[in-house]
Amino acid sequence: MCAHIVLAEDDPKQAELVRRYLVREGHSVAVVADGDAALREVRRHEPELLVLDVMLPRLDGLDACRALRRESGVPVLMLTARSTEDDMVRGLDSGADDYLTKPFSPRELVARVRALLRRARRPAEASSRVHRVGALAVDPVRHEVHVDGRAVDCTPGEFRLLEALAAQAERVFTREQLLERLHGYDRDITGRAIDVHVTNLRKKIEPRPRRPVRLVTVYGVGYKLTAGPADAP
Repeated sequence: MCAHIVLAEDDPKQAELVRRYLVREGHSVAVVADGDAALREVRRHEPELLVLDVMLPRLDGLDACRALRRESGVPVLMLTARSTEDDMVRGLDSGADDYLTKPFSPRELVARVRALLRRARRPAEASSRVHRVGALAVDPVRHEVHVDGRAVDCTPGEFRLLEALAAQAERVFTREQLLERLHGYDRDITGRAIDVHVTNLRKKIEPRPRRPVRLVTVYGVGYKLTAGPADAP
């Protein structure tokens, strides 16, 4: 599963360590040292993955990720020395697909990269079936979401969550089950990551995000996707 990866890290020693491990896996790696350079490199070479440090000069990782999400769906693995839940929420809110705190094991980073690449390549092998739930349509092959015929832009993480829910509409998923479907391996990030994606998705697919009728909470259990009332305002 070789891929071209952009690594944005301003610490030369850390960048070289990560680069070596990724190259050992067979990937080609372009290393840049600031957020502006990361955006230019992604636009120029269209990598399969961006490994993005939060604390970057010129343009930090959060702002770089937000800018990238306005034009690209390239998967983003965010690296940071900050480990609080609020930091994780900000990272996911900016559009990152995964979040790894420093110090980390290079083997764990490689495993996360492998999982992100595997998920990014899965649509080419996906079923051609479009999942329709009421006015919502999720197309796994085209990686498209429509609500009432209107196209909705989703981050890769949001799309995977919505796809999992749409494939089994009306089924209630716990946060842990959804994390497993999104990441496929044990991780330190809690179910709060799912809550962030749900909040952001509701802003995109609900008539009234604060009173959801499609992506609903089943209190004490988790979430489910439902068609909602036919005449939802």
